[in-house]
Amino acid sequence: MNNTVKSFLKYLILLAAIPVTLLLGVTVFGDRQYAFITITVVFLACIPFFLSFERREGNGKLLIIIAVMVAMSSVGRFVFAALPGFKPVTALVILTALYFGGEAGFVTGALTAVISNFYFGQGPWTPFQMFSWGAIGLLAGLLANPLLKNRILLLMYGILAGVAYSLLMDTWTVMWWDGTFNMTRYIAAITAALPWMGIYAASNVVFLLIFTKPIGKILDRIKYKYAL
Repeated sequence: MNNTVKSFLKYLILLAAIPVTLLLGVTVFGDRQYAFITITVVFLACIPFFLSFERREGNGKLLIIIAVMVAMSSVGRFVFAALPGFKPVTALVILTALYFGGEAGFVTGALTAVISNFYFGQGPWTPFQMFSWGAIGLLAGLLANPLLKNRILLLMYGILAGVAYSLLMDTWTVMWWDGTFNMTRYIAAITAALPWMGIYAASNVVFLLIFTKPIGKILDRIKYKYAL
């Protein structure tokens, strides 16, 4: 399979198949089959990641790094449980994507959501959290070069990620009521969620300022040492 076909399949799955699965979960299954939808999203999220693998010894090490980043994100979410919305998850997902690619970022975000929700609670919102954090990681990977070179752009992306996460989750909030999307209801949900949106954005900036240098240096060293 050549690289063009691989790239097409990866983006088809991440930007089409997974969103369609989420919509089917809300409109067709409601909240009755959210566990099945969650498992399906996990499976779909992993396919692009493995498609990006090359035949080399570093693949096993990359899996370990992703597992470590997922564990750190999940534990970080638990540690800051007392501060709703103020979490290091997005920052760690972004850093993973910057050094190991958008597919790795998507998997890290998606798995963090489903694993940490064993503590916070699984539900029909879980697949939307998986996609939201995953999409943030995917876009960060695509913008890796400018974000790594410019700290201001990176912090601005952190703000944008906080806004995007809130907007995507508000989509689930609106559709959860009756399986349909209502713009008036969506605007009302956004308005009510503005304080949380601000917290999401601020926490991303704070954790990017804290983590980018120390964790970025470690990830960069690992990336080049093992040619990942």
